[in-house]
Amino acid sequence: MTKKPVWLFDEMKCSGVDFSCVEEVAAYDSMHQKLRDYARTSEAIIRRLSLDSASTVIDLGCGTGAFALHAAHKCRTIYAVDVSEAMLEYCKKQAEHKGISNIMYCHSGLLTYEHSGEPADAAVCFAVLHHLPDFWKQVALKRCFGMLKPGGRLMLFDIVFPSGTDSLEEVIDAWINSVGTMANDRLAQEGIIHVRNEFSTYDWIMEGLIKRSGFDISSAEYSNGVQATYVCTKR
Repeated sequence: MTKKPVWLFDEMKCSGVDFSCVEEVAAYDSMHQKLRDYARTSEAIIRRLSLDSASTVIDLGCGTGAFALHAAHKCRTIYAVDVSEAMLEYCKKQAEHKGISNIMYCHSGLLTYEHSGEPADAAVCFAVLHHLPDFWKQVALKRCFGMLKPGGRLMLFDIVFPSGTDSLEEVIDAWINSVGTMANDRLAQEGIIHVRNEFSTYDWIMEGLIKRSGFDISSAEYSNGVQATYVCTKR
């Protein structure tokens, strides 16, 4: 295990909603399934990253297993990484129930996960990077770069603020309201906590961080005002 500097950002410390208990995790999973179809989203990721039965994938911030549990049926090995032990336990129980045995569970985060296997074919980072300030986003992306094979791909989804608007306040309010409409008031409150307490950044900063980490941005898609999806390739 690499010795960590004493000044390393504490990614285990909650900056937003606390997912340290099973009840909160179960509620999170239920709410987010109202926002997106896990299976359909996972299939789209698998296609876009060209994953197959020989692929090894790192799911950085796996949460309840929204991607990992579906990708495990299509890939050789999934490394499910999360700072929440409760999230990992929830994912593990779901996998056991489904008879899935090719997921490796890692209680760690973007700054502390040490990938001990061969370089991976791909990595997925879904709504996780915003937990880190921009300096540490860069560190995390460079670490991810080092975990992948040459030509390996990263899919990154997060809340990213548009820089080309004079009405950012209206854009954020519209996003929070849309979350409440699609799910419920509780998830809308999580959106408020996200903007107030967490570390989402501007689009031009995010694109710069990705490129300076050694990735080419194969595609960048912006939707619903503040949502961004990047497919990145290791140079």
